[in-house]
Amino acid sequence: MSTPLFTAIDHAHMAEALRLARLGLYTTTPNPRVGCVIVKDGAVVGSGWHAKAGEPHAEVHALREAGEQARGATAYVTLEPCNHTGRTGPCSEALIAAGVGRVVAAMQDPNPLVAGEGLARLAAAGVQVQSGLLESEAIELNIGFVSRMTRGRPWLRLKTATTLDGKTALNNNVSQWITGEAARQDGHRWRARACAILTGFGTVKEDNPQLTVRGVDYGDLEPRQPLRIVVDSRLQIYPTANVLRGGNALVVGAIEDPSRIAALRDVGADVLIIPNEQGKVELHGMLRALAERGINEIHGEAGFKLNGSLLREGCVDEFLIYQAPMLVGDSAQGMFNLQELTELSQATRLKIVERTIIGDDMRILARPLR
Repeated sequence: MSTPLFTAIDHAHMAEALRLARLGLYTTTPNPRVGCVIVKDGAVVGSGWHAKAGEPHAEVHALREAGEQARGATAYVTLEPCNHTGRTGPCSEALIAAGVGRVVAAMQDPNPLVAGEGLARLAAAGVQVQSGLLESEAIELNIGFVSRMTRGRPWLRLKTATTLDGKTALNNNVSQWITGEAARQDGHRWRARACAILTGFGTVKEDNPQLTVRGVDYGDLEPRQPLRIVVDSRLQIYPTANVLRGGNALVVGAIEDPSRIAALRDVGADVLIIPNEQGKVELHGMLRALAERGINEIHGEAGFKLNGSLLREGCVDEFLIYQAPMLVGDSAQGMFNLQELTELSQATRLKIVERTIIGDDMRILARPLR
């Protein structure tokens, strides 16, 4: 029988590194969430995680804690150590300098600046390197970062709150509150992990939301508010809208209207004009532009019109659906503004990733089958 590549002990230490990486779930953007555990003679001698862009990487924290005990030790890291100098120095060189004997990475870094070079540099220095341990878990933790690096666009997660019969609002636009307090608070945690929250002008007009994160525990870290994005083809949003308060907002339009653009910029909002041939916002172009701004994950909370457009254009990567145990009837609004189908083969097929009961409601995480 062949010897397994990784032992049960390897799995346990990488699982701990992933747990540490998740501590940065809300704060590392645009960087990936990374954890590191250093083990010597069966004992953990150092551990760390990356908390915020510009601050030391996980490996640096772990090496500082390990000190001289890092020599000859094994470092378990959830992402391939970097091999370039950005705001911090290359972690591959730090591991070599510390005399680490073995490095196990959960996954290779999809960043073209790294892309295997970190592990190659370690191997060239005589360090034993392995990768692929708990890889799928590591990819899921950084699915937005992977998307931005490999596809040139963020991961778009579309959140909806619906009744059991798939309705998001009554015909008179009343929608508060379909789901219970527990589901709404859970939604804030999903907002918090995103780099940006996306909505449309219709939602701003009807609900005037703030689209901020509230009631989320950041631990000892400073709370971070995601960028708020409003898709508004004709730039109809009023400068006093709640979503624009305090800046940190981006309005994406399709017309060059200098006076409206100036009014929005006067209140601290940024404006991006990306029209398509129909005079609407070019959604794929918007996603590419957001990736260039370092946006990894987008949390969409829009109405059925923008939801439908995003789905039709193939922009949605994941659905976050909170389903409440109530029925409101056919006249209420649905989740998506889609064309009528004539064959079931035309339907958008989904893969259910997760089902969880949140209070009295059900949370469903699903992805389109490509």
